[in-house]
Amino acid sequence: MEDKALLDLLVNQGYLEAGVAKDVLKEVNNSGKHPAQLLADLQILHSPDELWQIVASALGVGVVNLENWDPPHEVIRAVPSNLAQLHGVLPIQDEPHAVTVALVDPLNPNALENLRHALGKEVQLVIAPDWLVERKVAALYGGGDAALDDIIQELTGLQVGESDESGMNAQPVIRYVDLVMLQAIRDKASDIHFEPFEKEFKIRYRVDGALLEITPPPPSLAKSIIARLKVLSNMNISEHRVPQDGRIVKQIGERQVDMRVNSLPTQYGESVVLRILDRSSVNLNLEQLNLPDEIHEYIKDTVEKPNGIFIVTGPTGAGKTTTLYAGLQEINNIEEKILTAEDPVEYDIDGIMQVQTNEAIGLDFPKILRAFLRQDPDKIMVGEMRDGDTAQIAIQASLTGHLVLSTLHTNDSAGAVSRLLDMGVEPFLVSASLEGILAQRLVRTICSSCKVAYEPNDSVLKQLGLSAHEIGNKNFYTGQGCSACNNSGYKGRQGLYELLRISDPIRELIIEKAPSVVIKQKAVELGMQTLREDGLRNIYEGRTTIEEVLKYT
Repeated sequence: MEDKALLDLLVNQGYLEAGVAKDVLKEVNNSGKHPAQLLADLQILHSPDELWQIVASALGVGVVNLENWDPPHEVIRAVPSNLAQLHGVLPIQDEPHAVTVALVDPLNPNALENLRHALGKEVQLVIAPDWLVERKVAALYGGGDAALDDIIQELTGLQVGESDESGMNAQPVIRYVDLVMLQAIRDKASDIHFEPFEKEFKIRYRVDGALLEITPPPPSLAKSIIARLKVLSNMNISEHRVPQDGRIVKQIGERQVDMRVNSLPTQYGESVVLRILDRSSVNLNLEQLNLPDEIHEYIKDTVEKPNGIFIVTGPTGAGKTTTLYAGLQEINNIEEKILTAEDPVEYDIDGIMQVQTNEAIGLDFPKILRAFLRQDPDKIMVGEMRDGDTAQIAIQASLTGHLVLSTLHTNDSAGAVSRLLDMGVEPFLVSASLEGILAQRLVRTICSSCKVAYEPNDSVLKQLGLSAHEIGNKNFYTGQGCSACNNSGYKGRQGLYELLRISDPIRELIIEKAPSVVIKQKAVELGMQTLREDGLRNIYEGRTTIEEVLKYT
């Protein structure tokens, strides 16, 4: 169940004020605790169990105790395995005309209707702790890994010919591809990699920035599986010599998940990568990004400004676009005309006009931006300032009464100034138009289920530039690895931020074409916290590890 939906229900039922709910949500994100436990710790509720009584009362249904509950096999058979895992459904009682179920997400308004349609009978709801329902579903239906293993057993016995098409329509291949995508989405993976080698066929997920390998299918089925993916993404299955791009829209429960697909010819066949754009797993509002208070308030103030340029910088995969989307959501209302130029459009947002570049027909960023200025916009987002033309037009737009948000690929905030000057933009224009630059990275957060304190050795501390005196009594934490985090010690990701405010002293340095190192030094003198310093803050607060901060700063 989504934490925000749960807290919103408590606000609607009068148990929480909206401001308190916002603070609780932030603390849930910081601590990793379940809202039920946190609300009990804060003495807002008498006990964690009270939360489920409130949910049941709000929905007009009963509560069931699952602690020592062991259902008969005929009840388990009432809901097929794939349906149970897909929707998080636990059958409690099965009768001829109705089945009683507990749901991982009972607040999902469409869940019961979809179940009624799928099962062909009435569905009655009862409430139980969401974590307990999820655990029981995994135990009774084997979980995603067990389901994949079952299908791989079927695939092992499947005989196909040499052609791609001969096996791609076989039911085990179809079910395997569907389950791989489903499992990746449920694990909140950002990408799925299908990689053919000489003697093996690897499939890997990227979760929290790290690649994890899953049990592979037989190598002989690589061509059939790749062909199935190409069919789903509307690619030409008979073309194997050139890269292709496609798109898969997958219905997962009550939401649509968009996947961008790319094929690449390699020595041993086509490698296919699916980029998962699951809007429900991305925090598209500032409240849920867990930003430091200073940066949160700065972005809220900046996106309200009538003109200027705000840049988010960092490497690919640092969450730059998510930050900009979250900023735009703050001003996404009937009074603002917002246009975005993107390559590609990653998430569809209601109320915002989004345009995707198409280089093949000459629809590039400069051309889109010129058209934007004739569309009477208030705010403009440019996916990336890639060249001087884009930068020049963006700056002209900002100087003629438009707020422009964009991204750059630079190592730190001060480096973005140098990049704009290198693109040929005049220093006085950069100085006049820039409002602020936010550099960011994403580091993995320590799994709350296996988090332990430890003593780092001197060599690691030396890499951080810390002395024993600076450390004092500060604690350091790491994750031991458990089933909740796939034995990685990490669960989820957290941003590190460096905000360069363009104040008058900084504007003077820009006009003087000062090196980025000089700009950075002045910004630090004026109070800027660097990426490394923000990393240290997150280490001391027990959110991430020394290794993650060293890796990304």
